Amino acid sequence: MSEYKDILQIGRDTILLESQSLKKLSDLLGDNFVNVVNHILVSDGRVVVTGIGKSAIIGQKIVATFNSTGTPALFMHAADAIHGDLGMIQQDDVVICISKSGTSPEIIALVPSIANGGNMLVGITGNMNSFLAKNSNYVLDTTVDLEACPNNLAPTTSTTAQLAMGDALAVALIKCRNFKSEDFAKYHPGGALGKKLYLTLNDLANKNALPSVDQDEILPRCILAMTNGRMGAVVVTSDSELVGIITDGDLRRMLEQGAAMVSKVLTGSHFKAKEIMTSNPQTMNGNRLAIDGVKFLKEKKINHIILVENSRPTGMIHIQDLIKEGLL
Repeated sequence: MSEYKDILQIGRDTILLESQSLKKLSDLLGDNFVNVVNHILVSDGRVVVTGIGKSAIIGQKIVATFNSTGTPALFMHAADAIHGDLGMIQQDDVVICISKSGTSPEIIALVPSIANGGNMLVGITGNMNSFLAKNSNYVLDTTVDLEACPNNLAPTTSTTAQLAMGDALAVALIKCRNFKSEDFAKYHPGGALGKKLYLTLNDLANKNALPSVDQDEILPRCILAMTNGRMGAVVVTSDSELVGIITDGDLRRMLEQGAAMVSKVLTGSHFKAKEIMTSNPQTMNGNRLAIDGVKFLKEKKINHIILVENSRPTGMIHIQDLIKEGLL
């Protein structure tokens, strides 16, 4: 069994080698990259990405990135393409073909068919003298010096370069289209990612009761309202406007003051809400995104958010609500 430090060094060397190749890759970008982006921007068709082997897997990820960021795309496996799937390509589609060598038999068979269809062909290859490079309208160079594989065989550094080139295209298209987070949300309605982009504080508060008492309410009624609300807190109002909050922490701190205080708390009538509440509590507008609420709780180091509109409390959110939604 290899030593721990040897294994760790292998991992670090791999990442370092690939990162150095990516740094060189940025210097290979030029007019072809600009032309490809501009052509996709004005195209009435989709982006069809194709490849074989590991390049095909990279192609699928690039397609997923395009689709989620406003560039309609689909994946076509090169082997399937030459056996009938060429029908997927429509007249105005831009075809991106990914191949490290640019000389795979499937690629050599596929390229002329794309040319015959009149579609623009973009080659992403690490061999600028290859069949793919010589027969593409535009070539994006993903040449790497070495694979991270110790035998310089398994696609590692080269597929990282292909993936980075796809990301560069996607990000350029995002910025050129001025693709906003609101647009992104349309394509990601599910999961934690979607919730970060569209879920509001009101959406969460609508699931909760709003425990509330008047500032002159006696302590036992305050405790009852807090218990019924199941939020560990109760808002305090005066003429329906927010003036404070009482939390279970406030009650615990009172009880920590000793037996005399415990006796007063138990009798209850000695205290009114306004005497034990925290005045001017932290608030937010319910139309704000829930993810903003996460940042708010962290910054203020509190567990509750009171939602207000025109000084009137409209809802309450507990930190557990955000945890349940996977936002914290």
